[in-house]
Amino acid sequence: MTIHHLQPVPHLTTALTGPLQQIERHLLERQADIEAWLRGQWRETPAPFYASVDLRNAGFKLAPVDTNLFPAGFNNLSPDLMPLCIQAMQSAIERICPTACQIMLIPENHTRNMFYLESLATLQDIISKAGFRVRICSLLEDLRTPLDLQLPSGRKLLLEPIRREGRRLVLDDFDPCMVLLNNDLAGGLPAILEGLEQPVVPPPALGWCRRLKSDHFRHYRAVAEAFAAMIGIDPWLITPLYLQCGEIDFMKREGEECLASNVASLLDAIRRKYEQYALDCRPFVVIKADAGSYGMGVMTVHSPDEVRGLNRRQRTRMAASKGGMATTRVILQEGVYTFETWGREQAVTEPVVYMIDHFVVGGFYRVHTRRGANENLNSPGMHFEPLAFARPCTTPEQGLAPDASPNRFYAYGVIARLALLAAAREQAASGGAPRLP
Repeated sequence: MTIHHLQPVPHLTTALTGPLQQIERHLLERQADIEAWLRGQWRETPAPFYASVDLRNAGFKLAPVDTNLFPAGFNNLSPDLMPLCIQAMQSAIERICPTACQIMLIPENHTRNMFYLESLATLQDIISKAGFRVRICSLLEDLRTPLDLQLPSGRKLLLEPIRREGRRLVLDDFDPCMVLLNNDLAGGLPAILEGLEQPVVPPPALGWCRRLKSDHFRHYRAVAEAFAAMIGIDPWLITPLYLQCGEIDFMKREGEECLASNVASLLDAIRRKYEQYALDCRPFVVIKADAGSYGMGVMTVHSPDEVRGLNRRQRTRMAASKGGMATTRVILQEGVYTFETWGREQAVTEPVVYMIDHFVVGGFYRVHTRRGANENLNSPGMHFEPLAFARPCTTPEQGLAPDASPNRFYAYGVIARLALLAAAREQAASGGAPRLP
């Protein structure tokens, strides 16, 4: 029998916990109303197939800072929650394609990233245990024959060359009912995925070749405002302020002054909120590529002069994101501190919540020993701690304090589902969920 309460959890190292504990208390007191509201939202706008959400807990504020619709990292989830993952996977697939029995899984192309391949193996295992035959087909153009991969965990993966016949993706002895993308299409939409009669989930229109973070946070702001009005809190406590810049060329320094001006405006807006809540913190802004993932194309600034003073190395780092995708637009996001720490080193950490369909299926903590509370933790040197989410994020305990681990995790699950709802509205706006064949 697993004794969950003996497992370590991060420590919230700030005295500025008043507003956050008020939020948590609101969430606990209004749990039935919140769950009913979310059920109504899912009926109106079905959730994306799966997602992961990066949260930041500043003690006075809890907000999402990124939502990934093609999540990796399944290998970092607690094995104790595998039954929940399997049940949610069954629900997700049956909603998209009720008669499905065979699934084609299309991964990222980086076959040397063992961390990603372990995640892929875990995802394949979840689908298989949910009762579906699953084969992994790669978009690598030079893959002509099946490729066997031996993983550090002892597991094996078989990557097979993808083939198209008419409007279907097939293998010699395998005609899938549904195509599941675990590739964020940052390098563009391959022609082989266009015009398929099989459902493709998530829809390719949600890949980074088309999706913008600014669109997501526009939807999130509307979701958070409606939710905050329902439970009676200031939406800023669960929402990062943001601005969007137009075209920018970091190498040619075109659009730089506009970027600096917007940084100044956003810092002023953050400063006003800090004054409202009597917070003794230095405002900062995170500049991100408006499209892209893997923590690339991200920098933190505390003044507009830092934008004007970027050196060549910094501009080069911002000029491209994953797969060499050029950064031509950026989103300026309110920097949200993370005051959670892990272990004896007091390493800064942030929670990452995973969802399949509209169910929270677990999560982990991203930990970085060489980064500060105002820095991007999704960078080389990070590691993951799955122990804290050894129970679902949807089971608070009313007799405990708001900051007790099951209740804090419930708060994380609620905010993550608000981000998921924003992604659902993104999906609807991009053309909707895939239709049944």
